[in-house]
Amino acid sequence: MSAALQELGTHIELKRPDCVLGWAIEQGELNVTVAPANIVDLVEFLKTDSSCKFSSLVDITAVDYPERGKRFDVVYHFLSMYMNHRIRLRLHVREDDMVPSIVDVHPSANWFEREIYDMFGLLFSGHPDLRRILTDYGFRGHPLRKDFPTTGYTEVRYDEVEKRVVYEPVSLVQEYRQFDFMSPWEGAKYVLPGDEKTEEAK
Repeated sequence: MSAALQELGTHIELKRPDCVLGWAIEQGELNVTVAPANIVDLVEFLKTDSSCKFSSLVDITAVDYPERGKRFDVVYHFLSMYMNHRIRLRLHVREDDMVPSIVDVHPSANWFEREIYDMFGLLFSGHPDLRRILTDYGFRGHPLRKDFPTTGYTEVRYDEVEKRVVYEPVSLVQEYRQFDFMSPWEGAKYVLPGDEKTEEAK
């Protein structure tokens, strides 16, 4: 399998050197780093080339690396049922970069790209209907960014008096925001099974 993936990686790089920035085989899968401006061309090539035939889009997602200049990776997973291969494409993009949509090549990318827009705030140029898909209208922020607070900014509840859904700012008292990461059993007056091993180790 590794030899076949090596051959496939070499083939893609030779045929589309304008698109491929680098490639490697990691954990039995072919990983290709792609120039963002050329993602549509490469995806179309992978779908139609007789040696590739990656006709199934499995998933598109993103990963947030806040410490990097190009903060986000957009990651595409494809499957070739004809050749029994999988490939992962990766783009490195900045927060304000526009990522070309691949909806024209793979219509199933529509909702994947909408989810990335909703969760990470990345924009896809050429997308036919780029709007939030999981969060509510008027939601503030993008929940899968590393700097998004775990409590969020607003809380939603049904008000029995007003007979409607009410949006309110999150207001947690300070003791719920401090974590000491101690064991929940710290200071317990009883011994749990297995605790004696800790004493023996000392």
